[in-house]
Amino acid sequence: MNFDVLLEAQRVIDVEIEALKRTRDCLGDDFKKMVELVLNCEGKVVITGMGKPGHIGTKIAATLASLGTPAFYMHPGEAMHGDLGMVDNKDVVILMSYSGESEEVVRLLPVLDKIGCTTIAISGRAKSSLAKGCQHKFIFPEFEEACYMHLAPTSSTTALLALGDAMAVVASRAKNYTKDDFGLHHPAGALGKKLLVRVENLMHTGKENAVVVEGTIIRNAIVEMSGKGLGTLVVVDAEGRLKGIITDGDLRRMLEKGVDIYKDGVEKAMTANPLRIKPCEMAVNALQIMNDRKITALPVVDDDNILVGTLKLQDILNAGIVK
Repeated sequence: MNFDVLLEAQRVIDVEIEALKRTRDCLGDDFKKMVELVLNCEGKVVITGMGKPGHIGTKIAATLASLGTPAFYMHPGEAMHGDLGMVDNKDVVILMSYSGESEEVVRLLPVLDKIGCTTIAISGRAKSSLAKGCQHKFIFPEFEEACYMHLAPTSSTTALLALGDAMAVVASRAKNYTKDDFGLHHPAGALGKKLLVRVENLMHTGKENAVVVEGTIIRNAIVEMSGKGLGTLVVVDAEGRLKGIITDGDLRRMLEKGVDIYKDGVEKAMTANPLRIKPCEMAVNALQIMNDRKITALPVVDDDNILVGTLKLQDILNAGIVK
């Protein structure tokens, strides 16, 4: 090996950074028009490209979709064998080829024109077949590929990826896409769960909940707690209003102090007026409260302080809200 590996790696990154800077600085009316077309699209945004741009196109389509713009990637080869049936005249089709002469991409143009959809070229050549054949275009500024032979798509694919991210994020912000919207589109991931899962979705209720009325002797409270297996017992008044909470740790400490479990009531062992939470609160907020106060359970009450459930720390962890 007759070169310095680290210096060569740094050179590659420096060249790509320069390509990104030039792309940033050339953003203008063509980019604004592209975003406008995406925002006003009554159908879907279809991304297509061959080779490395195709791989980037898959990611751009996924980012658009995840940020609220219906989009999908269409392989140009498969498009000519039936996948064009997914495209209609309400769609915006973004065709990507840095040279603008990719045969598989360019040959889509007559068919797309006949379908009547809106076409946008993203290319590095303003006079290319692709740029001239589309209704709208975005042309990259001149920059070198980071490949030492200046051949392999490197800087151009990095710039394309960044341009796609910029388009997706700007469109999303223009649509006032919210965290709740994001969570709705990512329900299976930890982030989606943080934004969607509420206390009411995880709390123990009804016969699953360990509850006794104030005045109950500690022995009976122990039976109720052990029978439900929560390690936590909630004390309420005759109307069901929250009065206190007892954990298995509280019981152990009371037994060490010599409490009479056959005579003493739960008031002797409970923490009165405990922290509580509403069922509509986000589970991630409950997790924050528990971590801050170093507790493992929260009674859940309604607006009238009536007990409706119990939320355990382990329930939140088991839901995958944190990774």
